[in-house]
Amino acid sequence: MDTIEELLTRGVENIIPGKEKLRELLSGGKKLNIYLGIDPTATQIHIGHAVPLRKLNAFAQLGHNVMFLIGDFTALIGDTSDKDTERPVLTSEQIQANFETYKKQAEKVLDFSKITVVHNSDWLKKLAFTDIVKLTQHFSAGDFVSRELIKKRLTEGKKVGLHELLYPVMQGYDSYFLDTDIQLGGTDQTFNMQAGRVLQKDLRHKESFIIANGFLEGTDGRKMSKSWGNAIWLTDEPKEMFGKVMSLRDELIVQYFTLATNISMDEITRIKTRLDAKENPMTLKKELAHRLVSELHSEDLANDATADFEKRFQKGKVSESALPVVSLNSLKTDSPTADALVAFGLASSKSEAKRLIEQKAVKINGIVVASSKDPVKLQKNDTVEVGRKAVKIES
Repeated sequence: MDTIEELLTRGVENIIPGKEKLRELLSGGKKLNIYLGIDPTATQIHIGHAVPLRKLNAFAQLGHNVMFLIGDFTALIGDTSDKDTERPVLTSEQIQANFETYKKQAEKVLDFSKITVVHNSDWLKKLAFTDIVKLTQHFSAGDFVSRELIKKRLTEGKKVGLHELLYPVMQGYDSYFLDTDIQLGGTDQTFNMQAGRVLQKDLRHKESFIIANGFLEGTDGRKMSKSWGNAIWLTDEPKEMFGKVMSLRDELIVQYFTLATNISMDEITRIKTRLDAKENPMTLKKELAHRLVSELHSEDLANDATADFEKRFQKGKVSESALPVVSLNSLKTDSPTADALVAFGLASSKSEAKRLIEQKAVKINGIVVASSKDPVKLQKNDTVEVGRKAVKIES
């Protein structure tokens, strides 16, 4: 796969106004202005957040004028694109404190020697009220309130702050001020990124582009979230990171190789072929975990994490090939893990199962189960351990 094709397809959900027009622009040899913006509203980055960072870095490696924008001014409002309530207003001090660790984490993915860091407070705070009024004239309030989550909040009688309408305007002005050719962001940012296209077209008569990337799911297949305990953080220690990857559902293996690593697309095609040929997914997850830890830490630490996992996974139990085999057919969809332990004969009752989970005595594929309330996420070839007892899922 050629470089431009990979840029336009790997992890990409949508290109506006179109893929072929952007391919033509990228093939012209012109040095383009490309930016990705983040609001430092939190202190940690998970590997899902890093998906657009990887895309930004790919453009930087090609020599384009790449900008990493810190939304220290827009964070004062907060983006509600994916929220069903207003964001709490942050102080300038809180925003600065959040960003202090953010860049250090981003350095695991971004080569800052080839990327310019900018802060949108440098230009947004200089706008006069008359400037803001003129900017708002390019947009319709109806477009904003028709957005799904905003409409839902209004229908439910929840407050939608007037200041929230200004967020897309400010983000659009970021794009205009930086004279961007390409904006990068998640699909949830499409509306805000479109504001940049509007201002570029209205004020500069210039066509600009949006690359909207897909989302990396959490280790359990749900949205990656700290509250659900399914996120892999860039700050995770190597052994913890390795273990989390090993807890992935099998159907996420290719997605993680594609969105969370720099492995070539040709190699990902070979990985798909191996999965289709029914190779044990555990083998591929080990390769994925080793690759991820190598890229975000080092190869030596990835080797150590691999050895540690294999040691812990094998310790105190019989050979995997000799484990008792059980079936998932006895379980209802989304059954709690406690029910699974009883069904598999690993606990005599639900109360005992819950107690074992609370005591951190239950592991799935070597990973300690955190809660008895979460739905069981088991599939073929998974191994469930309770102390020295263990079973293997057959179907």
